[in-house]
Amino acid sequence: MSRILLPSEGARGGADSDKATATCFCGAVQILFPTEAPGFVDSFVCNCSDDHKITASMFASNFVVQESQTIHTRGKDKLTKFAQSKTIASGNTMENNFCSICGTLMYRISSGFPGLLITRIGTIDDFNLMETKIKPWFEMYTKTRVAWCPGAGDSKVSQFEDAGPLGEPH
Repeated sequence: MSRILLPSEGARGGADSDKATATCFCGAVQILFPTEAPGFVDSFVCNCSDDHKITASMFASNFVVQESQTIHTRGKDKLTKFAQSKTIASGNTMENNFCSICGTLMYRISSGFPGLLITRIGTIDDFNLMETKIKPWFEMYTKTRVAWCPGAGDSKVSQFEDAGPLGEPH
């Protein structure tokens, strides 16, 4: 059963669905993404310094999908791109794709992981998916997690001081 907290036209989800939607805050940009392998690749929390800045928060909760299996249902032309490599620990170039209207960061593309979209869990329209199928499997860059933040908080979520095993079996 879907639980859509901020209704958006065309929102999809559900525990038994193999696809769901993620939408920006204003609704102008929406993607339809796979919720199961092989199109769904991973889900993780990142505490890197780059994510501190790009999210204006202390961590980012992300899910990774294959770009080739993701459909822009609307607003692809509304995305603004900004790429750089100066603050990325790996040295890879990270391209950030924001809604040009409301500023929501929809996804990132790393030169180190071509063909993959690193999407924000908070953009998923179905809240239940955030708690179940898309729940983070690991947490990385715990060495730069602030002390007052307990992290992912689940003993089943693997912890890594540096980069985690993106796309590898858990």
